[in-house]
Amino acid sequence: MDQRIVEFIKAMRAAGIRISVAESADALRAIEASSITDKKNFRLALRSTLIKERKDIEQFDHMFPLYFSINPPPPMQQPGGGMSDEEREQLAQALEDMLQNMTPEQLRQLFESMMTGQPIDGQQMRAMLRNSLDGSQLTNPYYQSWMTRRAMRDIEFDRLDELIQELMDKLREAGVSEEALQQLENEARENQQALAEQIRDEVGSGMAERAAKEQPKQPKIDDLLDQPFERLGHQDIDDLRNIINRLASQLRSRAALRQKRAKRGNLDAKSTIRANLRYGGVPLDVHHRRKHLKPKLTVICDLSTSMRPIVSFMLLLVYALQDQVNRTRSYAFIDDLIDISIDFNESRPEEAIQCVLERIRPGYYNTDLGNSLATFARDQLGTIDNRTTFIVLGDGRNNYNDPNLRDFEAIKRRARRVVWFNPEPQRMWGSGDSDMLSYVPYCDAIHKVSNLRELVHAVDSLFVYK
Repeated sequence: MDQRIVEFIKAMRAAGIRISVAESADALRAIEASSITDKKNFRLALRSTLIKERKDIEQFDHMFPLYFSINPPPPMQQPGGGMSDEEREQLAQALEDMLQNMTPEQLRQLFESMMTGQPIDGQQMRAMLRNSLDGSQLTNPYYQSWMTRRAMRDIEFDRLDELIQELMDKLREAGVSEEALQQLENEARENQQALAEQIRDEVGSGMAERAAKEQPKQPKIDDLLDQPFERLGHQDIDDLRNIINRLASQLRSRAALRQKRAKRGNLDAKSTIRANLRYGGVPLDVHHRRKHLKPKLTVICDLSTSMRPIVSFMLLLVYALQDQVNRTRSYAFIDDLIDISIDFNESRPEEAIQCVLERIRPGYYNTDLGNSLATFARDQLGTIDNRTTFIVLGDGRNNYNDPNLRDFEAIKRRARRVVWFNPEPQRMWGSGDSDMLSYVPYCDAIHKVSNLRELVHAVDSLFVYK
């Protein structure tokens, strides 16, 4: 069963579901604890340990019955239990005579398994069915029954009926009682049914593996990470959403490690020297500055047409790192500021972002950051304190409106840091309707975020403790 589970996990990965080695081990431990005899608990144990995202549940539900049948094959039993010692010897001799010259090899294996009760392992069964499975391009589960019948025909499964009858005739001629023969035939038929169901399950899993291999190949991650946002197509954006969860997990691990290392704070050399003057400098009582606290984030996002894909990825990353943040408040603007924090409080980030994008739609040249800053200073300035990192995600283009530097400076005075994420290169700042050069003096850091790699690096920098 462990091998079957490993094959199932391999197929799930091939279908694009992220499953780590640790999660695979968790699945095996969960099954060991819950046992495989309870089909419902077995399925739930696998799903709870392997599936992390709602979108992957459908794929799991599709593949599970192909690897683990709802009605699993009955266990094999050893025929001849009701025979006398002499009759069992006659059975063994007759079976040996028939197997000696039996062809093809697949039929010989099936007949021997059926009459001895020795199961055929998964690897042997797959080898037996290889020609049938490799010669088909069908992957839809609808055709599983048809494919099973075809595989049985290829390995001459129907001839088992003739072989059972031939064996019964030989034993009858040897003097075996009719009662023993009837019991032997019943046991052999049950094993035959178990083999048929095993073939059905192997055909289903083979179809699932082929379907997983035929999934469209994912583009190289590096190519997507370096692709400028404005050149991304719809398919590229979907591919990046699948990648971004992995990137967020890496950022979360790095941020957690930095927080752990920073808990004691940095060495305070002045306090250390001052405290140890009484000892003449030796020995030293080492002093550290106050430990670092998790930051508060306030994010203001430009939702104009050119910025919408960047905003989606930025918010996905930020909200994937919430265990490293004390609090996050998010706002979006086109012509005026809108608080979107409640969307993320009530829904998963992917759903919240989709809701925000549908609710806030761009008009025709109506971006007005200055007015949005005025709204923030009037209604939200009290949410900024000396632990808040204030982040602006936008290109600094303001349609020749007032940039409102006065309110931006007021935010700067209250915040711990002001950071700007801008997709445009520096050479374009100040050109046309860009007010970026006017905002630069009030920013502690400015990051160019023209592709996902740069955006990930910029978000990562928010969690560098100094």
